[in-house]
Amino acid sequence: MNKTLTTTSVLALALFAAPAFADMEAAQAFLDAEIGDLSTLTREEQEAEMQWFIDAAEPYQGMEINVVSETITTHEYESQVLAKAFEEITGIKVNHDLIGEGDVVEKLQTQMQSGENIYDAYVNDSDLIGTHWRYQQVRNLTDWMAGEGADVTSPTLDVDDFIGTSFTTGPDGKLYQLPTQQFANLYWFRYDWFNDEQNKADFQEKYGYELGVPVNWAAYEDIAEFFTGRDLSRLGVEGEVFGNMDYGKKDPSLGWRYTDAWMSMAGAGDVGEPNGLPVDEWGIRVNENNQPTGSCVARGGDTNGPAAVYAVTKAIEWLNKYSPPTAMGMTFGEAGPIPAQGNIAQQMFWYTAFTADTVKPGLPVMNEDGTPKWRMAPSPHGVYWQEGQKIGYQDAGSWTLMKSTPVDRAQAAWLYAQFVTSKTVDVKKSHVGLTFIRESTIQDESFTERADKLGGLVEFYRSPARVQWSPTGTNVPDYPKLAQLWWQNIGDAMSGAKTPQEALDSLCADQERVLERLERAGVQGELGPVLNEERDAEYWFAQPGAPQPKLENEDEEPITVSYDELIQSWNQ
Repeated sequence: MNKTLTTTSVLALALFAAPAFADMEAAQAFLDAEIGDLSTLTREEQEAEMQWFIDAAEPYQGMEINVVSETITTHEYESQVLAKAFEEITGIKVNHDLIGEGDVVEKLQTQMQSGENIYDAYVNDSDLIGTHWRYQQVRNLTDWMAGEGADVTSPTLDVDDFIGTSFTTGPDGKLYQLPTQQFANLYWFRYDWFNDEQNKADFQEKYGYELGVPVNWAAYEDIAEFFTGRDLSRLGVEGEVFGNMDYGKKDPSLGWRYTDAWMSMAGAGDVGEPNGLPVDEWGIRVNENNQPTGSCVARGGDTNGPAAVYAVTKAIEWLNKYSPPTAMGMTFGEAGPIPAQGNIAQQMFWYTAFTADTVKPGLPVMNEDGTPKWRMAPSPHGVYWQEGQKIGYQDAGSWTLMKSTPVDRAQAAWLYAQFVTSKTVDVKKSHVGLTFIRESTIQDESFTERADKLGGLVEFYRSPARVQWSPTGTNVPDYPKLAQLWWQNIGDAMSGAKTPQEALDSLCADQERVLERLERAGVQGELGPVLNEERDAEYWFAQPGAPQPKLENEDEEPITVSYDELIQSWNQ
């Protein structure tokens, strides 16, 4: 592991050197107490980086700024530990609010609509890249770092070291957001149960193939059925066992469950990375100029196509048959910790953001030696899925500066954003939250030493396979407006008020009404929607790619693989 900065970077830092202040004493105390050896920088380089922050922050000493993010372990660490350290070191007070992800999007939307400066910086998902690029209401960081933000951009920021910047770069090649945490949705399963000889023998006898990591949904369904209600008391498991975990409450987080690649995992949308083109996993079609042209099948979209209907149908079926009865009334945040309680066999759609809370000592899913009883692997895909489609979801919660924020406040907030993502602190922050953003951190020796305690997370992020997981792309022209339509409509399917087909018909119609309004208003100029004329579904089914016609048989031959062989394939 290279623990040194380039000569150029060290010299750049030296240029900013100034006599040590009391602030440097605070920096040294912070480095001693909090960072230690958990950094890709040497202690000398850490102090040099801190000195740069002290000097750059001098014009803003005494300023109080407000920033916001969703509530996950990584951001709790930023808010409770790093914000305080930043204030002591720089003299800039940071109020780092932690709220629900849906609330973050709502606040951002309000600021976009009103021009009122609610927050000086937002951590919002890279899913908003299509919104930010089209509306141009956020500062693109490429121009910012070369212009108004030049004097407050660290010479050691090293943008190329961030692994998620492809998610936060628009089609214009400009960087709009700086990642501060990143996570993927993967398949989670009880490695100990899957390797138990009795379970393996019983599964083989019942289903005629080996118990292993499911490659497709057919195998996932068999495994869910097999473990639900199974008596595992001989393995020390108390209480009822379930073969699936999910959530179904009519809440903003229900929408993420589906827009975060569930549809493409089923096989909706088109082939392509990071997102299918011309049709993405939201079912939104774009033309050759990246203008949205429709969401319903009648306009060439796939939001209500057979693959999407299949996706929602299966999710509801498995939630009802193989999940704890309380899961239907849970949100994303409530459901996340449940597998760690020890009664869930597998979860197809598990966010690695929950890793930190799933490796805590003393949990029923942890061994006494600190190794997990579980593992993570690629999620299986549905019957409509084709080679070259997106395998799963990966997102980067990213710092975003609004144009409505006064320049001096944006500059101070930018200093904080760089501090909490700096090479000085990133290794330590990543050990706390386990949401990697830097390649240098991923490769750090400390994570080599900890890899066997993290259930495959390090192996995943060190593998070339990680690029096959990606966020919502630029087909979505207004994330705040469109995202709320998903949970409202799919919630109707979850409750039984509508069939999956009816709910998705309503969803795509609602999406197209928003697209129509954007088209009429012209607020996105040449990047805004231009809707296709409606045609018979058969016309679109006859075209290459999405949408696909309904398969006569949506059952397929189940396939499983050995986890250990799978992990080896990641590293080839």
